[in-house]
Amino acid sequence: MRRELTAKGKATRHRIVEGAAATLRENGVGSVTLDDIMARTSTSKSQLFHYFPGGKDELLLAVAHYEADQVLEDQQPYLGCLDSWENWERWRDVVVARYEILGDTCPLGSLFLQVGRSTPGARAIVAELMRRWQESLAAGIRALRAAGGPSAEFLSAEFDVDARAAALLAAIQGGVSILLATGRSDHLRAALDQGLADLRRDLTPAGAVAPR
Repeated sequence: MRRELTAKGKATRHRIVEGAAATLRENGVGSVTLDDIMARTSTSKSQLFHYFPGGKDELLLAVAHYEADQVLEDQQPYLGCLDSWENWERWRDVVVARYEILGDTCPLGSLFLQVGRSTPGARAIVAELMRRWQESLAAGIRALRAAGGPSAEFLSAEFDVDARAAALLAAIQGGVSILLATGRSDHLRAALDQGLADLRRDLTPAGAVAPR
């Protein structure tokens, strides 16, 4: 079992992961060596293996975890306060802009190609990312319902918030997959626009005008 890192040790490990992530973003996963990362982070080989005994594979998984956190962090503050349609629209713009900037060079996708998406560590990172993302979307939908006050009572018992959040997340991932393959964000935009339009329709009482 590994000893618990001190505050200084945690800071050093985080610095190495951040430096490795920046190096991989700039140069691509396939062309980066441990020597490149050591030079970027001013880390000796013994120090690197002290924090990552499994070598490059363990470091890549740590970077994948860091990049997964960045996926959600880049959507803030809107992902954490989806309590109005205005914030949902702003969140949508942030998501589209993020993937348009990344284009077909999504660092998280590249990392998983390198370490193997089916490895237990990689699968756990993907599962945790999707769980946190879906829970945030579901919380946002519930916040919209709560903001609707008594009018929210019109919703039928068949309106499944968690299923709607899952469908919205799946639509995003489909749009991102096409963007990564083609370099075009049209499908991602369409998926988000349709998902929000459906949500707005279903959360608006019959005869009422959907808020903008």
